[in-house]
Amino acid sequence: QVQLVESGGGLVQAGGSLRLSCAASGRTFTTYTMAWFRQTPGKEREFVASISWRGGYTYYVDSVKGRFTISRDNAKKTVSLQMNSLKPEDTAVYYCAAVYRGDCSNYGCYATPNRYDYWGQGTQVTVSS
Repeated sequence: QVQLVESGGGLVQAGGSLRLSCAASGRTFTTYTMAWFRQTPGKEREFVASISWRGGYTYYVDSVKGRFTISRDNAKKTVSLQMNSLKPEDTAVYYCAAVYRGDCSNYGCYATPNRYDYWGQGTQVTVSS
């Protein structure tokens, strides 16, 4: 099993950058697909980005393509989300998620919250205009 702890959230002005980190416990981190989701009050949890456990494939929601980059460091058991050119619409609580192996055939599978078995506590990102 995996325990996840996010960090790096905070306040930033529009156009600025933040880097979120997710630290994982366990000895099987390398075999887990990792993802970032975000959620605002009254809205469904939204998929942001994911990275496969094998092959280094990445997936992004259209609204963050070209601005956000997901990466993982298996040696350090961390996954990061570099967020550039931030917009007020990016304001949300960001959650790290994981699923064992988690091979999928399409984007929709990776973007479904119910697919993930482990979640972090969340970190707040607030972007001011």
